[in-house]
Amino acid sequence: MLDDVTRAQVVDDLEGVYRTRKPLPLLTKTYPGIEVEDAYKIQEAFVARRLAAGARIKGYKVGLTSKPMQEMAGSSEPDFSAMTDDLFIPESTPIPAARFFDPMIEIEIAFVMKEALRGPGVLPMDVIRATDFVVPAIEIVDFRVARAPGMTIVDTVADLAACGGVVLGANPRRLDAIDIRRVRGAILRNGETQQAGEASAVLGNPVTSVAWLANKLGEFGVTFEPGQVILTGSFVRAFPVKAGDEILCQFDQGLGDVATSFS
Repeated sequence: MLDDVTRAQVVDDLEGVYRTRKPLPLLTKTYPGIEVEDAYKIQEAFVARRLAAGARIKGYKVGLTSKPMQEMAGSSEPDFSAMTDDLFIPESTPIPAARFFDPMIEIEIAFVMKEALRGPGVLPMDVIRATDFVVPAIEIVDFRVARAPGMTIVDTVADLAACGGVVLGANPRRLDAIDIRRVRGAILRNGETQQAGEASAVLGNPVTSVAWLANKLGEFGVTFEPGQVILTGSFVRAFPVKAGDEILCQFDQGLGDVATSFS
């Protein structure tokens, strides 16, 4: 475990990445004694500083919910983070690539809450009752802690679960209108398919992902509030993007498309 002073220094260093444009080396290498509990405390303090600067929490994300993403981060379990409103980017709005450090693209389904939901004891059926609708989503994964061999869940958790941005589609679907487990999606970059998969890759069912997160955050006294967005995790392995790339994520079962581009 790290002491409070060291954890505060890590938060300072993470904030400093936005000024220096130089991601940090792996925290697990710099601080061999760092543990997952430290990482979540660092993340909490990192988010708290954003809130103090005027941001507000707009939702939460679950990451590392599929085997390909767990393998990428060297983890055997999901991670999570709060998402502030400054991370949400309007669809089809060109994004300066220089805003990010090492951007990658994920395809996901986002849940929008209709009712408050709080663990413990949340079951998938509770999630279904509390959900207003779902929409297609792109998560822009980004790394203030640089990717490197030996990266673990500790490194990603401290780094906002590697969240850099979110683009939501505007074609809502009710859960009773689709078989969410069988939703298939594909990511196209500059017109060419890069990855394709099925939502069942996300803990067997994205509904299960939301229930898992509600129960996990319930341990910290956190409630999902009406209107908040929950990102459930990627179907497939993330892949890198650069300036000039145009991204289109296509979903079946009436969810439609969501697009973004990097300038």
